[in-house]
Amino acid sequence: MAIIKHSGVGISAIAAAVPSGRVDNYRYQTDLFGEENVKGLVDKIGIKERRFAPPTVCASDLCQRAAEQLMRDNHVSPEDVNLLIFVTVSPDYKFPPTATLLQDRLGLGKDTVAFDITMGCSAVLYGLNVAYSMLKAEGMKKCLLLIGDTNSRLYSPEDRTAAYIFGDAGTAMLLERDPKFGDSCFSINTDGASCDMIMVPAGGSRMPSTEETLKNRKVDDYGNMRSQEQAWMRGGDVLQLVIANVPRDINALLAAAGLEREDIDHVVLHQANGYMNNYLAKKLKFPPEKVPTSFELFGNTGGASVPLTMVTDMGEALAGGRKTILLSAFGIGMTWGGAIIHTDHCAVSELAEL
Repeated sequence: MAIIKHSGVGISAIAAAVPSGRVDNYRYQTDLFGEENVKGLVDKIGIKERRFAPPTVCASDLCQRAAEQLMRDNHVSPEDVNLLIFVTVSPDYKFPPTATLLQDRLGLGKDTVAFDITMGCSAVLYGLNVAYSMLKAEGMKKCLLLIGDTNSRLYSPEDRTAAYIFGDAGTAMLLERDPKFGDSCFSINTDGASCDMIMVPAGGSRMPSTEETLKNRKVDDYGNMRSQEQAWMRGGDVLQLVIANVPRDINALLAAAGLEREDIDHVVLHQANGYMNNYLAKKLKFPPEKVPTSFELFGNTGGASVPLTMVTDMGEALAGGRKTILLSAFGIGMTWGGAIIHTDHCAVSELAEL
């Protein structure tokens, strides 16, 4: 595993936005899959409700709403920010990069460095690590790290292996240099040989869009349906990869940071689903009160899930003083890893809706 250490950079404020449209998972697609089957599945994964963006709302819109609230609540002027990073698998266009559009929409100066990172559920690890690295350079002021996705559009509603899991959200974090943040430690890992565990096969340069790739088709003996331009997920294989690697990686990360479990105030896991998260929390031997969640009401919001959880279930704790936080995420690539960071009176905005 790659251990990366930083010093004197951290998160000073955080905000999140979700669509106003709520989806009751117990009533979703019951005509197609049957009420009893749906109830059994929802009870197992623990995701009772999700938010779906309407067709006119993109991930960038959700992130923009979160960033505007963060800037307003913390009196951050556009001139204060000259680094904007947008992490997503739901860009507005193939090009230009969505970050460049957000630079204009947020009124940031033309001296702003703005770029996208294509990453899913591990987005927070990649985004924070890149931002921390860049903020240590001369000339950098503050960074807006925006992470969001409209996952509801990536998966087929007729494929029950994924239809009840994913939701939409956008988040914004303000990052800056300050000695008060102390040292942080990241671990990031990649297994590209397993990339087909979570994948959208068609629509890119390797397999361009055609009439055939857009057709909905039966994909297994259970009657699940999807096109080649909708994501598949081999949930059992993902679970095995997570079980085999994530606990071991977190133990190694704690050792690299020179910390014990008792030194950690909060453990924020990627909000995959209740079954997987409950397993990890028990395996890692952290008490439930240290492991906040958001999956019950928002589902798996991909890369946004960690910062969304910090907003919805940690606001008072983060604002209350210095905290040592363990982040853990895993997802497409396949990638996984963790980070141990410190916050100090981090400002948390109220959840916004769009």
